[in-house]
Amino acid sequence: MDSLVKILVTGGAGFIPSYLAEKLAENENNFVVIVDNLLTGSLDKIPASKHYNIKFIRTDVNDINELAGVFRSYSFDFVFHYAAVVGVKRTLENPVKVLNDINGIRNILELAKNTSVKRVYYSSSSEVYGEPVEYPQNEDTTPLNSRLPYAIVKNVGEAFLRSYKKEFGLDYTIFRFFNTFGPKQSKEFVVSRFIAKALKNEDLTVYGDGSQTRTFCYVSDNIDATTNAFYTNRFVNDVVNVGGEIELSVLELAKTIIKLSDSKSQIIHLPALEEGDMTRRKPDISKMMQLLNKPMIPIETGLKTVLANTSYIL
Repeated sequence: MDSLVKILVTGGAGFIPSYLAEKLAENENNFVVIVDNLLTGSLDKIPASKHYNIKFIRTDVNDINELAGVFRSYSFDFVFHYAAVVGVKRTLENPVKVLNDINGIRNILELAKNTSVKRVYYSSSSEVYGEPVEYPQNEDTTPLNSRLPYAIVKNVGEAFLRSYKKEFGLDYTIFRFFNTFGPKQSKEFVVSRFIAKALKNEDLTVYGDGSQTRTFCYVSDNIDATTNAFYTNRFVNDVVNVGGEIELSVLELAKTIIKLSDSKSQIIHLPALEEGDMTRRKPDISKMMQLLNKPMIPIETGLKTVLANTSYIL
C-alpha cells in the first residue's frame, strides 16, 4: 500500500461522497478509506464491493479518539471532508447536532496538520451566502450573511481551513455545493422527494408560491469538477462554486418532474417556511467550468436518469 495515494473520504456512505469515493477508486493508484457514522448515510451506497481499493470504517469524525485511530492506521495523503448533518428539515430541527460538526472539522485539521496530509478538500455549501445580494453568487464578492446553524458551521469550517493554512501551512480547497441531484440521493431532498411522490401519483407539496429559484447540478458534473480539481492541482487554497447553470423555480421543477414521469400528481402549496428557504440561488460557476471543460448535463437528462434508477427513493 505504500506506493498508493491514500485518500480519506469522510461521510462516504452519503450521496455525493459515495460517488466521489467510487470515482477516486477507479484510479488503481488510489486507496480510498471511507469513514461514516451512518447517521444519515447507508451501507448500500458504499461501492466497496466493486473495488479492491476501497475500505469502509464506521467512525464518527466528531470523536477525536475514533478518528485518530484511523489516521494512525493509514498515512493519508489527501482528505475529502464531506461528513456533515445535512438536509434543510433535519438541520433546522437539530441545531445543536449541526453545531457539533465543528468538532469534526477541527479533528480533521488537527490530525491532518500533524501527519502526511498534503491537502484537505472541504464540502461547504451555498447556504453560506445567506439571502444573496448579488447574482450570480461569486466566491469572492458576495457577503456571507446567513444566520442558520448549518450555514454558520460551513462558514466556520472555511475559516478553520484558512487559519490552518496561515498558521501550519496545510493546503485546502473549498467546494461550495449548490443543489446537486442524482440516483443515490435520499428522498428528503427536493428532487428525490418530488420524484418519489410523482411515481406514486401523490401530491407534490411546494412551500409558498414556488417562485423561489435554484440551479440543479447532476451529480456526475459535481464529481467530475471536484476530482479534476484534485488531479490537476487547480484552485489550491481557493474556493469553487459547484452547481448548475440554469435557474429554475421550485414550481417549474415540480411541473417538469410530473411531465417526465407521466404522473397524475397534483401540486399543493403549503405556507412558506419561516427560515431556511432562500428566494434565489444562482452560482457564478466560472471556476467550475474551467474544471469541467465540457457542457453541463441538462436537468431533464439528469431527471430522466434518476427516474430510471429509483431504488434509493422508493
